[in-house]
Amino acid sequence: MPRTKKPPYQACPVARAADIMADRWSVLIVRDAFDGLRRFGEFQKSLSIARNILADRLHTLVEAGILSMEPASDGSAYQDYVLTAKGEALFPVVVSFRQWAEQHLFQPGEPHSVLVESKTGRPIRKMAPSTRDGRVLGPQDAFVRKLQS
Repeated sequence: MPRTKKPPYQACPVARAADIMADRWSVLIVRDAFDGLRRFGEFQKSLSIARNILADRLHTLVEAGILSMEPASDGSAYQDYVLTAKGEALFPVVVSFRQWAEQHLFQPGEPHSVLVESKTGRPIRKMAPSTRDGRVLGPQDAFVRKLQS
């Protein structure tokens, strides 16, 4: 699917995020960056992605401020792709995707990777939108207040 230019103005935050992240490869690159991958070749090997597509997605993520390019940590001539603070803020998004898939895309007992807390090794708690006092919200409990034309 060819990538299109961004529309001029999007008042919807979901639409703006989709302009950058609603691409399989972009999400998987960010996932791999959370897993510690930093080099072009590491991303390519992990994803089995064509070099030109990977280069395009990395460029888009750098341009959007989600990744930055830094001199290689080992002092070689290579560049590392490193999550920025803006990129690290995508962690809950990636976790939500993962948890949704675990619940809806695997059969009971079907093996899959598990996200665990580093200190305890235990699976992390399911994420859910909640009120300030901790009550879990469903779609019926919220609405979007749209801009007035």
